Amino acid sequence: MNQVSKELKQSILQRMMPPSNEPVSQIARESGLSETTLYKWKKAATAQGKIMPDGTQPAERWSTRDKFAIVVETAALSEIELSEYCRAKGLFVEQVEAWRDACMQANGGIAEQASKLQKDLRTKEQEVKTLSRELQRKEAALAETAALLVLRKKAQAIWGDQGDE
Repeated sequence: MNQVSKELKQSILQRMMPPSNEPVSQIARESGLSETTLYKWKKAATAQGKIMPDGTQPAERWSTRDKFAIVVETAALSEIELSEYCRAKGLFVEQVEAWRDACMQANGGIAEQASKLQKDLRTKEQEVKTLSRELQRKEAALAETAALLVLRKKAQAIWGDQGDE
């Protein structure tokens, strides 16, 4: 079976897509094609944007990429169209709506997190500035104290120890 007709390939791909989601191993046994060939077809279909989740997993365990593809496909559908789409794909409307909400919250969470990080960064920069000024002030005071101690020693060396009398 070197050359497979387009119709046969399409029907096999259709069996791998929702709502059937038939396992590749089962289709390979029934069609006589190798699993490797079927996985290549599946990968190519996925690359073209078709939703090809693993047929062994329920919809809730599909990859995030497949879920996102469903959300994008259904974004402009009315409620009735969404219901029809879900029936055809073997999904529940609630699943698609939950996936849509998750996609929308994912972006909002990132923006909030970035804002919080910016605020934290500004706070830390202020702390660093304050600590730096304090360090400079203390270094200056330490240098002044050291200079006074040196002068005291020199004065004692010149005039002797007059402060102890």
